[in-house]
Order: sequence, then structure tokens, then C-alpha cells
Amino acid sequence: MRIGITYDLREEYLAAGHTEEETAEFDRPDTIDAIDHALRSLGHETVRIGSARRCVERLAAGERWDLVFNICEGLHGLGRESQVPALLEIYDIPYTFSDPVVMGLCMHKGLAKAIVAREGIPTPAFFVAAQAADLDGHGLSYPLFIKPLGEGTGKGITPASIIADDDELRSRAGAMLERFRQPILVESYLPGREFTVSLTGTGNAAEVLGTLEIVLLDAAEPNVYSYVNKEQCESLVEYRWVRPEDDDEVARAEASALAAWRVLACRDAGRIDLRSDAHDVPNFIEANPLAGLHPSHSDLPILATAKGVAYRDLIAKIVASASVRRSAR
Repeated sequence: MRIGITYDLREEYLAAGHTEEETAEFDRPDTIDAIDHALRSLGHETVRIGSARRCVERLAAGERWDLVFNICEGLHGLGRESQVPALLEIYDIPYTFSDPVVMGLCMHKGLAKAIVAREGIPTPAFFVAAQAADLDGHGLSYPLFIKPLGEGTGKGITPASIIADDDELRSRAGAMLERFRQPILVESYLPGREFTVSLTGTGNAAEVLGTLEIVLLDAAEPNVYSYVNKEQCESLVEYRWVRPEDDDEVARAEASALAAWRVLACRDAGRIDLRSDAHDVPNFIEANPLAGLHPSHSDLPILATAKGVAYRDLIAKIVASASVRRSAR
């Protein structure tokens, strides 16, 4: 196949004046090199398209591809990960990963949690605050946890995200609303273990690849998988491969993750993040339908490698899953 690759390069946005935090979800050149090399080694012809704007330009010029390997994160708004999938659907070009509706749904962490909760999958009690007045009369017990509604890579999350009382909620949530210019998610704090479950496939064909436990080291910011801890994960975090056959809590996490993946209609590959409550019950935190794919830095490839799945084979699984939709067209 002739496969186009869409992506956002962090260095390009930094050069344009955007901040380190604004560009935290964007990719490094070696990620694109790795994907390109894997696709070519599988016998495909590749075309590096670039960002959503570049995709618009090339589509308008008449260029087409058999499939697009899409990892564009986008820059602004809750629909930013939906932009490239929506463009490609206009031109009836198949692509990897989830559709525009699912991308936007998962970006809105409150909507994703509401759907998951309706299906009986454990998730902490929560509410969404779009303004300071929404913080009054919430009815949740402290401690609480706050974060921006539609950000990734731990943006906005610090040890101060753990809220002890009404005064802290008003002060810290107000500052977060002002800084990020978007609603915030307020939920019950989960004090237990934290997991990220990697999955491949779509619908009934989806399966758990495996689970990493997020273990914060002594030098890390305490109690939260924060922006700083994620950005400096090589020195602050241990990613521990844990197995369901050895650990009932992991088995419960994987069962909840697979159920959430299917009910949210995520596709091809990605991750579900969970954290356990005081009773060791893993709770859904959020879905990542567009997971990072750096061969040695991103959770999904790290876990694939630990399970003996080579990076090339992981890319092949993603393309094979997306190709089912291409064949159906």
C-alpha cells in the first residue's frame, strides 16, 4: 500500500513560538523515522505528510493515499485529535486509530467517564466545572483531585492537584480555570496503585497486550503521575510490567480496561489508564485512543517489547486492524 503518515513534530511548534508544555504531546523526529522504517520494512510505500495543515494542502492539491497512518495530536480545542480523521473521512481515505467522534469523546474526560460509568465500569465520582460557581455544592467527599478536562501528558497535574478542603478547591481550581481556559474535571482522589493497560484491535477483536504499573521513584513528585514526572520519566518513574496471572488487582484492571476500550469504540491500538481506590478496586481514569509510539519512550511500545512483540510487529498489528476497514470500503 501507499501509506501517508500524519504527525505533529514538536520541534516545528517550538520554533514557531509555542511553549514546552503546549507541545508536550507532539512527536520527536525519531518517532516518525521509526514508524516510517517499520512500514517500509513491511513492504509499503510511505509518504510523510506532516500536520493537519499539510494534510489539507496535499488533499487540496489532489494527492491521495491507500491508507493514512495518523498520529496527529492537534493544537487547540477538545476536537484537536479529531481534525485529521474528519479530513480523511471527507475524502473517503481510510486511516489508523479511532474516528472523529471517539477522539473527541475521549478528549472530553467527563463524557468518557460518564459512558464508562453507565456500563458499570468503576470510575471515581466526578463533576465538570466550567466556572468558579460550578464548584459550589458538589457533594463529593475530600480528598479530591483536579485536572484540565481535555489535556494529556499530565498537563496541569502537580501534587497540588490533590485537594483537601473547600478553600483549596476554590483557590487551586480557580487558578487552573484561568490558566488553561477550559473546564476542569473534579473527582474523588484515588490513593491506590496506578496502571496503564495497552490494547490492540477493534471491537470483539480487541485484546489486552499487557499492563504496566506506574511506580514513582523517591525523587519524583509524590502521589501523582504529574507533568514533571512524565516529562522526566527516565529518572523519576519505574514502569513495571505486571501480569494478571500473578496479581488479582492487575487482572481486574485488565478486565475493566478491555470493557472500557470496547464501550468507547476505540480502534486498532491504544491505552486505558486506571488507578485503584482504597479497596484495591481499579478505576477507569481516562482513555488514550492515540497513544504515543516512540519505540523506547512510549508506554505502548515499551510494553510490546516486554511481551516479546517487536516494534515492527506492533506497527503491523495496527495496520492490519485498520486494513479491515479499508477492505470493507
